[in-house]
Parts: sequence; structure tokens; C-alpha cells
Amino acid sequence: MTMNLELNESQRKSQAEFRAFVDKNIAPYASEFDREERIPQSLIRDLGARGYLGAVAPIEKGGGGMDAMTWGLLCQELGRGSASLLSLLTVHSMVIQALVRWGSEEQRDLWMPKLASGEVVAAFALSEPDVGSDAANCQTAACRDGDDYVVTGEKRWISFGQIADVFLLFGNVDGASSAFLVESDRDGFSRRAIGGMLGFRSAMLAALSFENCRVPSANIVGRPGFGFSHVAGTALDHGRFCIAWGALGLIQGCLDACLDYADKREQFGALLKNHQLVSAMIADMHVQSKAAALLCQNAARLKELGDPQLIMETSIAKYFASQAAVRIALDAVQIHGANGCAEDYPVARYLRDAKILEIIEGSNQIQQMIIAKYGYQSHAASRLNENPTGSTVEQ
Repeated sequence: MTMNLELNESQRKSQAEFRAFVDKNIAPYASEFDREERIPQSLIRDLGARGYLGAVAPIEKGGGGMDAMTWGLLCQELGRGSASLLSLLTVHSMVIQALVRWGSEEQRDLWMPKLASGEVVAAFALSEPDVGSDAANCQTAACRDGDDYVVTGEKRWISFGQIADVFLLFGNVDGASSAFLVESDRDGFSRRAIGGMLGFRSAMLAALSFENCRVPSANIVGRPGFGFSHVAGTALDHGRFCIAWGALGLIQGCLDACLDYADKREQFGALLKNHQLVSAMIADMHVQSKAAALLCQNAARLKELGDPQLIMETSIAKYFASQAAVRIALDAVQIHGANGCAEDYPVARYLRDAKILEIIEGSNQIQQMIIAKYGYQSHAASRLNENPTGSTVEQ
């Protein structure tokens, strides 16, 4: 079946709006944000006022109810402007998606309007000092005490953890992975800023500490045992979708920067664009950009359909687009030469941020394992369909 990946009129209009917003309010200042290692509160409030923070929240809860393709286009444009700022929408919307799927009606009534408006900023607290990709075995623990849970543990590398008002926190209750909503003003909670990162420098990362932090049982999302497999699984699937589209935006940023530079910079008496080896790199950028776009658009199409293939196709899109972003950013720096290593041009920041895209929301090695497992399963199913009785054929 042929896929119709053309944007409709509403999506094209939204894309133009997103692009104009990024060109005016984000792209010119992204390097400054990077140096200062922070995103201005005024910009975050603007994102909330425009409905971007609550774009995927249900309309009946005050959100935008944005379709998957339009949401992908928003992530793409933000990724082009600032991957750090993209990570705010990523983690904030991951919490929204987890609550939509697994939260109680009371939790959705309480939190969704605040999350949708940007009144409350949410963050996703899964990674720990000694636990990264093996997040199912996190060491944070919670024990029942009357009507509360008492939480003790450490989290690290939490995007926008410096300013978040509420965290979707993962820990173990009697060995069962569980998820909790933890407000930042609770006793026993503290945080400290993490700086000097390779990339995502303005994502306002934090280390979180929970010392006998008392959380009401009403704040548990889902039920004990559902934490990683269900609640985190839903959030991470959504996060990979955001990162795939954001990587596509970063690719576009690199390509735009190289096209502009090659059209103006002369070497050996000719513009860079007239040097064959530079043209070859730019050609490869175009090809990888087109391929990444098709994978991202396919994931959006499946998301709208509620197709069970979405999870696998999103992993494929995230894996390819983030890997392509690193390759393209490396070539972008190479095309810019020494200028590409300086802060006067955005490609150095693109390269540092691209590497982070290969790690977050499930490293690319994790994605490879998932994709390979799916390949084996698909192959086995195909062989079974060819020979449904399982009998051997004598020759």
C-alpha cells in the first residue's frame, strides 16, 4: 500500500508557524542559552502560552489534542533551533502521555490542566547514578507507611530537573517497579544543578535526592509492578518519537548551515559548493535527511492509526535519525573547517547535541537490540505463515 505522507493544509500552516517562532525566538539565541546553560523562564512561559507544552494533552483537559504529524513537526522545528529546548517538550509531554494512559481520573483532573497550560513543568525521573540503560533495575525504593509511601534514592541526568514542579519518579515497592508523582516542594526532596555537559547544555539537568520523602498513595501512577513495563514504557515510546523528529530538525539545521557557508566561502579560488568533495558531503546530507523524514512521517502515520507496529517503527526512526544526525553534524563541522569548531557558528553545538540524541530515551544500542529481536520475530512469523502446519517438506 502506498503511503500518503503529504501534509494537509492545517499541518502546513502549523509548520510555518513553528518555523517562524523558532527563527525569531530560539535559533538566534540558542548559542547564548548554551553558554549560559539555561533557558529563560520567559521563553518557557511563552511555550506554555502558545499551547506548545500542552500540545498532546487531551482537549477536554485543557490541552491541544494535537495530531501526531503536527506534533512531530513541532519537535522538528524545535530540534532545529535548540535540542536542549526540545528536551523540555520531550520530558514534559512524556509525563502527560503517561498520565493519559495510566493515571487515575483524579490525577488527570488535578494535573492535566496545569501541565497543559505550562503552569506546572514536569520532568521524567528514571536514570540513576549507577543505573542508565538498565533502568528496570533502578535502586530508588519506596515503602508503604499508612496512607503514604516513603521514598529514598537518587536520580541523575534529569532534563529540566532544576526547575520542574513535579516529577514522574520511578522506584521499587517491595521489588515491584512503580511510578509516582512527586512535587518539588515535598520534605525530603532536594536537587542540584549539573553543568559542563558535552551537549544539551541548556537543558538544565539536575541530580535529585529523596531522603525519606513522603508521598501520598494517591500519587502512585498505575499500580505497583507497572512502573517500568507500563508507565515508563508508554513515556519512553513517546520520547523516542520526539527525539526522532528532533534529530530530523537538527539535521536540517546542519544542512542549512552548510548550504549557506558553502555558497559564500571560497577556497583555492572557488566557492566551497564547487568543490566536488564538499558537494559529495552535502549530497549525502540530503539523502540521509530524506530517509530520516520518511521514517519519522511513517511513525506519525502509525501513531495516528494506533497501529501496534508504531513502537517498532518509532525505534527504527529514532535509531536512524539520531545516528544520521551525528554523521551529518560531523560533516558539517568538517565543511566549516576551523570555523566549525568555534562558537561563532552553530555546527559545533549541533555536533555536541547530536551525540546526546544517540543516548537519551534508550541508547542506540538498546534500539539495535529491540530492532534485531523484532527482525527475528518477523522472520519466524513469515516462515510460519508459509508453512502453517509446521510440517517438513521432503525433497
